[in-house]
Amino acid sequence: MASKLPFLRRRHRERPTGTEAHGGDQRVAVIGLGRFGSSLANELMRRGWDVLGIDTSARLVQKYSDGLTHAAVADCTDAETLSQLGVNEFTRAVVAIGTDIEASILVSSNLLEAEVPNIWAKAISRQHGQILERLGVHHVVLPEHEMGERVAHLVTGRMLDFIEFDDDYALVKTIAPDTATGVPLGQSQVRSRYGVTVVGIKRPGEGFTYATAETVVHKGDVIVVTGRTRAVERFSELS
Repeated sequence: MASKLPFLRRRHRERPTGTEAHGGDQRVAVIGLGRFGSSLANELMRRGWDVLGIDTSARLVQKYSDGLTHAAVADCTDAETLSQLGVNEFTRAVVAIGTDIEASILVSSNLLEAEVPNIWAKAISRQHGQILERLGVHHVVLPEHEMGERVAHLVTGRMLDFIEFDDDYALVKTIAPDTATGVPLGQSQVRSRYGVTVVGIKRPGEGFTYATAETVVHKGDVIVVTGRTRAVERFSELS
């Protein structure tokens, strides 16, 4: 290995049973081991994937190397470095670089040039995200922005959890409002009156179950509702 790669650590482990369901290639390169990248890499490992973690900081690589399949100190703004690490042979890569926008763009460009088929990249602003999209990055993630929107919904409403999708569609966990309780969902007309669909229900002391037209929601039940963002916002405010 060239001198520009001063540290490479390999961790051998048994693959958990059942992981074959993911398909043939279960390798992911995570470039940038800050809070976002390390959390992502550890979760991927927990799910049985092989993770190559890369960072320019020897301290971070040393810190997380024992928990990853492979770890390397390297500067991936250099295309040759990516090739030496074999990242060009991966089908998935994540650019999790923090505040260095220039490095994020250069690494993403190198991955695209290497024709890695599935690239995710963290953006720290909408402008940064737009640049990455114009480059051709397949998936752009704005974790701080998306988490800020999510927490705002939880703080200002009666929601217990909130997930919004790109096409103005949301999934919400909330306490069932009185208007949806006491009768089967098919009779409560929640969908026609509020434009939302109740897809799951959880009663105190029980697990979540799928909701059907015959399901009767009781006061205090937690329900999972889906629909247009504004519709689920209005519905949750009824709680």
